[in-house]
Amino acid sequence: CAFSTAAQQRSTGDECGPEDPSEEPKHPLSDCALEHKATKLEEQVRDLTERYRRALADSENVRRRTQKFVEDAKLFGIQSFCRDLVEVADILEKTAESAAGHAEEPSDPNPTLKKIYEGLSLIEAKLQSVFAKHGLQKMNPVGGRYDPYDHEIICHVPAEGMQPGTVALVTQDGYKLHGRTIRHALVGVAVEAQE
Repeated sequence: CAFSTAAQQRSTGDECGPEDPSEEPKHPLSDCALEHKATKLEEQVRDLTERYRRALADSENVRRRTQKFVEDAKLFGIQSFCRDLVEVADILEKTAESAAGHAEEPSDPNPTLKKIYEGLSLIEAKLQSVFAKHGLQKMNPVGGRYDPYDHEIICHVPAEGMQPGTVALVTQDGYKLHGRTIRHALVGVAVEAQE
């Protein structure tokens, strides 16, 4: 009878003791383990956040570099074409100077030669304006300081009335495209005369 009463009490739930396994809380991890796991997760979040910020900064730098590269390609894409075209400008300038020398001779007043000279002068002026429109500029270094980035020395001349180290003469004009030297000016630099 006592045996049946205990079975009944268990089935009805009248007795709730600490030995009842169904009522015991099930926590496989202790509080210390949870805190440790939370700390690790916070460190991972910080690490991933830092990596994200670096990746974002790197992608922004790549975007800026690419944009600069594209802008430079637009500006300097005609650089080799300009180098070839300044050779034509040199020939045109020398031809105009030659025609001017012959047209101004008093012994041979040839009106045709004078018209050719005027036409060549107009072409040369138009070519220089087209150069300026596209950012191509002729350097005029005479009287300025020698700059190895813009000039190439072909000779030294005695400094008569000029400070040593200045450009005394130019044998071939130099050109810059948007501030970048595409052809160095061939120059003669003044030096002190040796006695």
